Amino acid sequence: MNMSIDDAVQRTAVFFETLQEDSVQRMGEFYTPDAYFKDPFNEVRGLADVQRIFSHMYVALEQPHFVVTERVVQGRQCFLVWDFKFRFKRFDTTTLQVVRGTSHLRFADDGRIIYHRDYWDAAEELYEKLPVVRSVMRWLKKRANS
Repeated sequence: MNMSIDDAVQRTAVFFETLQEDSVQRMGEFYTPDAYFKDPFNEVRGLADVQRIFSHMYVALEQPHFVVTERVVQGRQCFLVWDFKFRFKRFDTTTLQVVRGTSHLRFADDGRIIYHRDYWDAAEELYEKLPVVRSVMRWLKKRANS
């Protein structure tokens, strides 16, 4: 079955915006069995490994969720610009954190993702928010800018 790219992008954006812990088991509806995934911490191939990464998100974080803010579509690929909102489980759980990033997605003819690469600045968007690492990151940034 061929799915239009617009339908695939819409379907995928809704999936990520409504993603819940139990949704991870349904990722086969959205990813091909041999899908490639890369972000600042992971690089894997295969649906089971993609599911493992997203399952871990629910172990490490409180109330993680994506808000898609923009979409850029060309051919059988797109960029989704998003805000990822969460609270740390191990640190200050009262402060809502926001990581801003983008996902480059390529789709198979059936509308499932065959390639997913996330781009976001781990230093600015994550490390600088960790209590222990924050001062080190600020010192490194100051040194790099002097």
